[in-house]
Amino acid sequence: MTEKIKISKERKSTFMDSVKEILPEQGHLSLCLTCGACASGCPASGLENMDPRKFLRMATLGLDDEIAEHPWVWMCSLCERCVYVCPMNINIPGLVYKARQLWPREKRPRGILGSCDMALRNQSCSAMGTPEEDFRFVVEDVLEEVQTTQPGWENLKAPIDKKGAHFFLSQNSREPVTEPDEMVPLWKILHLVGADWTYSCTGWGGENYCMFLADDENWKKVTQTTLQSAMDLGCKVYLNTECGHSTYSVWMGQKRHGIETDLEIAPMVQYYAKWVREGKLKLNSDWNKDLKIKFTVQDPCQQVRKSFGDPLAEDLRFVVKACIGEENFMEIFPNRSNNYCCGGGGGFLQSGYTDARHQYGRLKFDQIKATNADYVVTPCHNCHAQIHDLGEHFEGKYYVIHLWTLIALSLGILGENERAYLGPDLLEVNLPQEA
Repeated sequence: MTEKIKISKERKSTFMDSVKEILPEQGHLSLCLTCGACASGCPASGLENMDPRKFLRMATLGLDDEIAEHPWVWMCSLCERCVYVCPMNINIPGLVYKARQLWPREKRPRGILGSCDMALRNQSCSAMGTPEEDFRFVVEDVLEEVQTTQPGWENLKAPIDKKGAHFFLSQNSREPVTEPDEMVPLWKILHLVGADWTYSCTGWGGENYCMFLADDENWKKVTQTTLQSAMDLGCKVYLNTECGHSTYSVWMGQKRHGIETDLEIAPMVQYYAKWVREGKLKLNSDWNKDLKIKFTVQDPCQQVRKSFGDPLAEDLRFVVKACIGEENFMEIFPNRSNNYCCGGGGGFLQSGYTDARHQYGRLKFDQIKATNADYVVTPCHNCHAQIHDLGEHFEGKYYVIHLWTLIALSLGILGENERAYLGPDLLEVNLPQEA
């Protein structure tokens, strides 16, 4: 039975007044054709008896109280696929973001709130609250271990606070805090291409949950801190590690909040592809010639549809195919900018609505299952965590890996302890040769 909402004549929407600047034609929602394209392609449709079109109509009708109390605003991943398919380009995720702000800050999901506040505890900007000195210790400790135990990498570098370095590298806290060996493949790649790069103890945390919390003031503060750190070191390029929301939060945060900088804000995938084309990364797919292990890719919404577009999706495929052989690449449909969100974005992973997140992600799981791929490659931490969790929840027979893992495997430089996400079929494939 369809839920009925009674609308009193006295209703006046202060919410609509506050969002007019993000809507076409100063908020004239009569431009909405009610075609349903937004709802039909949204994995969140039906959760809590809500969908994008219904949410839009409720906002138009002045149902501020119902919007302010509705948990669906935390189940929408803000992926913008609805905007992508909308013939009138109505920014429904912009409405949802504003609706999140209607919630008292202390009543917003505790997981997202906690990660935002952790990033504000010190100048590291780590969503896990990891202080600057702990980051330095972990990086130096892991680097020393690689230099002393892996032949051929005695001169590997992982510089911190290096003045004048070309690249400032952000780092998602998940690696140094919970899986430090996952940092090493990227260090090796940067070493092979001769990249002049550095971390910093200040603003190194490559995540920003204040953005998901709809806390504009602190979204700006975290973005300002990390960009200022790169500028203080005299870097030219702010290079995001494989983290979709980190890439978007800095790229859009700089624009949204008017932060002045001459830095190029770039995603890692773009540079992987550049280095391959320049011959600096000599990828080789021979290891998979007989194995014929199949791979597919997840296009992160934050890095493709919401920011760098299909050229980045093409770069992703270019690099993966060079690593595995084009004949072993299995495409997801739909894909690129038209791809479905996996449900890991928008803070959904930390919102506490686990059952809804699994229901949302079922569409992505079915997409992956249809490819019959053995591995899903995604250059995004939230995609990685969500798709891995979906595989466990729905008993999928696939593995999820970072792109740096596949690149290092292809190059024959992926160490034994750097294969945590590989399945048994690849644990001993193309191991580095002893010097």
